[in-house]
Amino acid sequence: MSQNLRSRTGLVRRLAAALLAGSVLSTAGCAYLDVKQREWIFRAQRDVQAMPSDYGLKYEEVWLTVPADRDGARERVYAWWIPGPDAQAPALLYLHGTRWSLSNNLFRIQRLQRMGFAVLAIDYRGFGRSDGDLPSEAYTYADAQAAWEYLRGRAPDPHRRFVYGHSLGGAVAIELATRNDDVAGLIADSTFTSMREMAETMGYSDLVTGPVLTQRFDSLAKIATVSAPILFVHGGSDRFVPAAMSEKLYAAAREPKRLLLVESGNHRDAPGAAPEKFRAAVLDLLSIAQRTAESATRVRASAGRGG
Repeated sequence: MSQNLRSRTGLVRRLAAALLAGSVLSTAGCAYLDVKQREWIFRAQRDVQAMPSDYGLKYEEVWLTVPADRDGARERVYAWWIPGPDAQAPALLYLHGTRWSLSNNLFRIQRLQRMGFAVLAIDYRGFGRSDGDLPSEAYTYADAQAAWEYLRGRAPDPHRRFVYGHSLGGAVAIELATRNDDVAGLIADSTFTSMREMAETMGYSDLVTGPVLTQRFDSLAKIATVSAPILFVHGGSDRFVPAAMSEKLYAAAREPKRLLLVESGNHRDAPGAAPEKFRAAVLDLLSIAQRTAESATRVRASAGRGG
C-alpha cells in the first residue's frame, strides 16, 4: 500500500471514529437532557398522606396494568374507584398535575364526588404507589388510556363518561380526548398551552426549548381536534400558570365550549374560589352531553327508518 493510500485510509478511520464518538456523546447528552427535563417537570412524590376514607369517601383500590414497553416490562398504575351517590351517576376520570400524588388531590376528588360523579383517580407511574421510577409525557398518556379503558367497564354509557385534568393533568386529558371519541365532556382546570410556553413563562427557556425539548405537552396544537364539549377553568390569581393560557386554549377549541375565569382563584384551587359558579358550569357541561346523546339517538332512529 502506498504512503498516500495509507494516509487516506488512516484519515477515514479517524473520521469514522470521531463520528462514532460524537454520535455516542450526542445520544448520551440527549438521554441526560431527557432525564433532567422529566425530573424538572414532574417532581414526582411518593408520599401517600391520606386515603379517601379520611375524607368520608367509600372506595376500592384498583391496579391497572399498562401495555409492555420496548423492554418488555409490564408496569402497574395505582388507582381509586370512588362510587357516585347513586347507580346512575356520571363517571369521571381524574388526572392530577405535577409533584403531588393522589392523596394531595383528595379535596378536589371529594368535591367532584359530592357534585354527583363516580370518580376513577390515578397516580401516573413514578407517583404514589404506582410502579415505575420516573414519569414521562408518553407514560402519562399511556397510563390515562389504561384508566379510560377500565372506566369503560365501570361506566358503560359513553354519554356519561367524563375526564377532568388539573394543571399538567389538563394536558393529559386533552391528549386522551384526541385519542378517544367516547369522551362525553372534558374539564381542563388551570392547565397550560404547551411545555415550551410554560418554560418561557418560568424563565427556563434555555433548558427545555428547541430541538432538545423532549416533554412537549403541546395542548394548543391539539385542542382544535377535540370534539367533546370542554369547560376551561382558571384562576385570575394563578401565579404558576397564567390564565391567558386557558384563554388561548379556549379560543382555539371547537364549540361547544365554555371558559370560567375566577378572578380570585389560585393555581391550587380555582374552582374553590367560586364553588357555585363552578357547579353551574359543570352542570351545564352535563346538560350539553345529555343533549348531544339525545340528538345522536334521534339521528340513528331517523336513519333506521330510512330518513
